[in-house]
Amino acid sequence: MPLAPKALAPLALTQGDPAGIGPELALLAWQRRQALDLPIFACIADIDHLARLSQRLGLNVPLVACDWDEVGSHFPGALPVIPLDEAVATEPGRPDPATAAGTIASISRAVTAVRQGKAGAVVTNPIAKSVLYAAGFAHPGHTEYLAYLAADGGTPPLPVMMLWCAELAVVPVTIHVPLRSVPDLLTTELIVETGAIVARALTRSFGIAAPRLALSGLNPHAGESGALGQEDADVVAPAVEALRALGIDASGPYPADTMFHARARSGYDAALAMYHDQALIPIKTIAFDEGVNVTLGLPFIRTSPDHGTAFDIAGRGIARPDSLVAALKLAARMVAQHEQTAS
Repeated sequence: MPLAPKALAPLALTQGDPAGIGPELALLAWQRRQALDLPIFACIADIDHLARLSQRLGLNVPLVACDWDEVGSHFPGALPVIPLDEAVATEPGRPDPATAAGTIASISRAVTAVRQGKAGAVVTNPIAKSVLYAAGFAHPGHTEYLAYLAADGGTPPLPVMMLWCAELAVVPVTIHVPLRSVPDLLTTELIVETGAIVARALTRSFGIAAPRLALSGLNPHAGESGALGQEDADVVAPAVEALRALGIDASGPYPADTMFHARARSGYDAALAMYHDQALIPIKTIAFDEGVNVTLGLPFIRTSPDHGTAFDIAGRGIARPDSLVAALKLAARMVAQHEQTAS
């Protein structure tokens, strides 16, 4: 899946937790915009905080506060910033619940900009859920909040997390739940709904006309014909058949330990894994620094670096923008593909 064209509208990059590495990654990405051929983006942030951080790191990135219609003209010479009203007083590496309002506002304003057609996609910098919870944040996490915003007061869509790199796209069907809860949460219906969302996204956002999905088993050896558990025969296999009945090229369940070597990966466009680590271990092994988190199933494009806030290295000048760069490029590619599909 080669990366390609720039977005037709600027990308909306959120501030993330201002005590984490997100703001400095935004500065580093803009600084390397020409060398890396980056799409145009604007950061929704406290501009004074970005200025202090730029000076602290010796980056000397010029910043300009502007509106969305001015982003394109400013981007070549300065990092465009859509200013937040919420000022950031915290220092790098020192998370503070007082910053939660700005973090949340940055996300909601990014979604609003995309839904109003002012921006092409949402690219989110990492947040710390514990910091938001301490400030009274009512949603389980970043993705759930995006689904809430997408609902406009109605029923939120099912957000599906896909981890992407050039060599692998993988989707965990269950995500941030204890391992002992997975068999109870895993249903044929959930697998089918997830697979259908993935197949639609691969066609619309990645230009794959007939996506191939490979489903892992839940148990070792995909259950070993029932000797190691019945879930693969009773839950996963019927999901494969149901997806096929929908016209989707689905296969499995396969033993997860043989699904991710190079030869196996050539046989599918996306893998559906049954739980978190089954999906994230292979992609973080293959592309630890360049992996991208993509949320499917929303009425707008959202990508994110596949890493956390990294409070331990924030402000030290050693953070790498590789994953954010990949997230920006992938968002631009997805926007271009949507435009091509609509034309």
